[in-house]
Amino acid sequence: MMDHPSTIAEAAIRPLVEAFYERVRADPLLAPVFGAHVHDWEDHHARLADFWSSILRTSGRYKGSPLALHLLHADAMTPERFERWLALWRASSDELLPPPVAAVVQAKAARIAESFQLAIQYRRPPVETA
Repeated sequence: MMDHPSTIAEAAIRPLVEAFYERVRADPLLAPVFGAHVHDWEDHHARLADFWSSILRTSGRYKGSPLALHLLHADAMTPERFERWLALWRASSDELLPPPVAAVVQAKAARIAESFQLAIQYRRPPVETA
């Protein structure tokens, strides 16, 4: 069975992840956050390639709870950082993927970012005012 033309090829996922994180590691807004929490980039790339394979190709390769991991770092996950993350994801996918495929992976990333932001906002304790 052939993939739909807007489906990312499995072989394209890892290079996309690596190109994206190369941008993240050079970004003044995101690099400090990721640098403080990611200590093994090879492992991170492998896990994120599995994650995106599961999201974009329904491969089932990713076993984990990405939201739970992100909630551990909720204070660092500001709307500005989510926007920057999405901008770097768009740049990486636009550079490496055909336009219909890039549009799909960008839409998925935007939905994930939105759901994570809502979960973080919902689970964050209310700010007390005096």
